[in-house]
Amino acid sequence: MTLRPVSIGRLGVKSDALVIGGGIAGCAAALHLARRGKKVTVLERDLAGTRASGVNFGGVRQNGRDLRELPIAMRARAMWDDLPGLIGFDGEFRATGNLRLASDEERAAQLDKFYIDATEQGLGLVRLEPMDLVVRYPWLSTKPIRGVLCPNDGHANPRLVGPAFAFAAQNAGATLVEHTEITEGWYANGAFHLRAADNRSFTAPVLVNCAGAWAGKVADWFDEAVTLVPEIPQVQVTEPLPYRIEPVLGFMGGDFYLRQTLRGNILFGSGQGRASPDILRSRPLPETMRRGAEIAIDFIPGLAHVPIIRSWTGVDGDTSDGICVVSASETHPGLFHGFGFNGHGFLLGPAVGAVLTELILDGKTKTEIGGLGIGRFRPPRKKSPAPAHHQHPDEDAEAAPEEDDEREADRHRVGGEQEEDARRDENGAERSQEP
Repeated sequence: MTLRPVSIGRLGVKSDALVIGGGIAGCAAALHLARRGKKVTVLERDLAGTRASGVNFGGVRQNGRDLRELPIAMRARAMWDDLPGLIGFDGEFRATGNLRLASDEERAAQLDKFYIDATEQGLGLVRLEPMDLVVRYPWLSTKPIRGVLCPNDGHANPRLVGPAFAFAAQNAGATLVEHTEITEGWYANGAFHLRAADNRSFTAPVLVNCAGAWAGKVADWFDEAVTLVPEIPQVQVTEPLPYRIEPVLGFMGGDFYLRQTLRGNILFGSGQGRASPDILRSRPLPETMRRGAEIAIDFIPGLAHVPIIRSWTGVDGDTSDGICVVSASETHPGLFHGFGFNGHGFLLGPAVGAVLTELILDGKTKTEIGGLGIGRFRPPRKKSPAPAHHQHPDEDAEAAPEEDDEREADRHRVGGEQEEDARRDENGAERSQEP
């Protein structure tokens, strides 16, 4: 699979939509937009699909997620079944199940609560007691005291899936511009303007921010500051063994995850590596490898003497509440965000692209994303002090009703007609996303 190189001159490139970030989410957005007839340009600092989207653990997981992410996760999981129709091949996706484990009473209670809440939302789960775990998984130690299995979850090969989304977007008509670092962005005259490090410029009325660990910087250009903390997940892999560990493993409250490939290799991750100051490069740490191996042996004793053949890291961006951002901007019409995946965005990418496309072109989405808005990071509005006796209330700049603020915010949650004059012509009719 070879991505077609694109030569972009110094003159400004105009599109219907610009996407910053060539990972799965960004390329999925470009793919869906292009299939609906839009001229889309994807801007990627390096090679598409090779950063977090291409070097992650490969888990396709609904199990154990925050409930605010569950609706988009469930939509995404359904899309993975049709990956051949979406990008041309299955990405080596296999629905082997995801087994979430707890090894103490506190974590078991959290797992039980997730089981109840997620089942109410329609997620198919199986609750497992210690004896169930022993019977089903004889290779597992007796440390876990509770398990919840999501049979519909599984894993895929990120090294293939990431670039495949970029290739599919190109085939649909999107333009992919790689090795292009965007250093500046602004909004003027109804359009977004971006400038690259080499002084090339790009312009469009719609901007999609899928810039991964650097998306907070892009959001800040448009007055929506979000602090992202770099996460450097470290994964290692063993030599091939006979295949017997079918489900992907994860642990409540524990930084450990493990799966076995169909070829037999055991992939597992725990802890973090080290990144360069600009977080453009990262590398594994020996002490993290050692600790990860100890945890793996603790839960699967049969791995005690299996050689580890390599280790790697990637870089993702973590939000302060551990939940991703998928929403329209609250400050600029035509700006949309999809980032902050906190190390577990591999499953979500296809649905993030579909949801953002619906917001952009339809003004609403059929998927519940009410808890994923970027507005949750907006600093609380300061209340103005009560006016002095000699001061008329109309002189208080903060005395306007809060409903006016809400109407103004709604005006910027756009997906179609965005100018205020047009809204007046429509007698104030609002277009907004479904929660």
